[in-house]
Amino acid sequence: MRQFENEQLTVFQSVLYQTTSAVIKTKQALIVTDPNWLPNEIAEIKTYIESIIEDRKLYLIYTHSDYDHIIAAGAFPHATTIASEAFVKRANKEEVLEQIRQFDAQYYVDRDYSIIYPHIDIVIKEDGQTLELPDITCSFYFSPGHTADGLFTVVDSFGIFLAGDYLSDVEFPFIEDYEAYLATIQKAKKIISDKKVEVIVPGHGTTTNNRSEIQKRIDASLLYLNNLSSGNVDESELQKLYPFYKGLKEMHELNKKIFNKNSHRI
Repeated sequence: MRQFENEQLTVFQSVLYQTTSAVIKTKQALIVTDPNWLPNEIAEIKTYIESIIEDRKLYLIYTHSDYDHIIAAGAFPHATTIASEAFVKRANKEEVLEQIRQFDAQYYVDRDYSIIYPHIDIVIKEDGQTLELPDITCSFYFSPGHTADGLFTVVDSFGIFLAGDYLSDVEFPFIEDYEAYLATIQKAKKIISDKKVEVIVPGHGTTTNNRSEIQKRIDASLLYLNNLSSGNVDESELQKLYPFYKGLKEMHELNKKIFNKNSHRI
């Protein structure tokens, strides 16, 4: 379904994990992020793109390589693809593809395109790198912590921040590397201020153009990370903040294990 719309931005939301896919329209380009999940949802995104593309060039940005975010890579063979260098260099690509195959097998899902790990045409190699698309500039920032290959994108002229799996209203931080995650949230806070960001599109949850809500999400992420480091996470507060906490409790337990492992490494 369509979750959010304005003149430049349409955000589609899957029924699974409230996963989002953004479509940004300029006069000469369409920028799409992480199309997902189910075949009918991907078909809806494709139909929308076909209805507005005209002479525009299609770009597809991958925010990171978790399987739910690359699941429709094969559905857009003519798009110019963009991702981080770490995304390209991911060692266990076959493992990600197997997760997609296992998901489809479990739920008897047929797809009308091949399951592939995306080939990337434009590789982001520097933090803060800018890219001049036909009539717009995008700025890219590495965002490790959730995964090693995360990528923030700011569509500068529109003040749109494509956050990947950060700054969600339905998920507390899902952590692969604690120190990297903390640094990434601090980076996001600075980018939002410096770039005068007006809209945030998280990988899961609700798109927002409300300044108070944006600040609330930054504060909530930092509070969770700080409480995790001190061992003072109040699960009753998590239940109040995150409506699906019952289904996320296992991730909180995993975060605690990862923090302890990371802290012993440092």
